[in-house]
Amino acid sequence: MLLCTAMWPLRFDSYLLRFPEGSAIKPHVDEVKQGRHFRLNVVLKEAGKGGEFICQNPIFETRRIKLFRPDVSEHSVTKVEKGRRYLLSIGWVL
Repeated sequence: MLLCTAMWPLRFDSYLLRFPEGSAIKPHVDEVKQGRHFRLNVVLKEAGKGGEFICQNPIFETRRIKLFRPDVSEHSVTKVEKGRRYLLSIGWVL
């Protein structure tokens, strides 16, 4: 669910994401036309099993906080095998 977005003064977006049981995100890179794309993901609720975030080169990563460059680092989420995963995702382009 898109929470908010803006193009000025800083291009950004924020989402509340729900990963139901059985969902996954395949490895990918998010392209941008210009600038450097940053994304901060905050895990609000971990899945009972699975739903792990995988990133090649995170800038900063803890169990609940993930800061990375989705435009240059391949990233994915493993299959949620049990429960649901909730995530607040905030992205911006400089």
